[in-house]
Amino acid sequence: MNGMTVENLPLSDSEKYNPDLLVTYKVIRGYSDAEYTTDKVRNIEYELHNGRTNSKIASALQNNINTVKDIITEAYADSDDQETLRAIAEALDIPLTKEVEWSATIEVSGTITIDLLEDTVDVESEIYDNLSVESQNGNIEVGDVEVTNVRENY
Repeated sequence: MNGMTVENLPLSDSEKYNPDLLVTYKVIRGYSDAEYTTDKVRNIEYELHNGRTNSKIASALQNNINTVKDIITEAYADSDDQETLRAIAEALDIPLTKEVEWSATIEVSGTITIDLLEDTVDVESEIYDNLSVESQNGNIEVGDVEVTNVRENY
């Protein structure tokens, strides 16, 4: 056995494990300066376990809140008790909003400066390629924009 005896075999991970070992580690609290603390391995393990458990619970509760949001949003407009639905939404920090798809027709006119020394200037292509629409309100999302019916006014 290459000179190895039972007494000098390498230790397994479980044999090296010491739950009472003191470890210094960095505690991060949001954006404030981190602090350093020392604790036993066993206490850190429990904190990690509790953190994982709490994360699972928080995720499950958030899923429940999302389900309640869907129920309230669907029922709110036709409900005879909007006050109660509003109170539930406020208690769960649910915004009472819904997304509405919309479309609009906008007629735009303007001027374009054309270089007379260029052979051909395609006004229609210039407008199609360079005209855009945007919203100045964060609640309005502009999706598809289609420019049509470009013509020169004489």
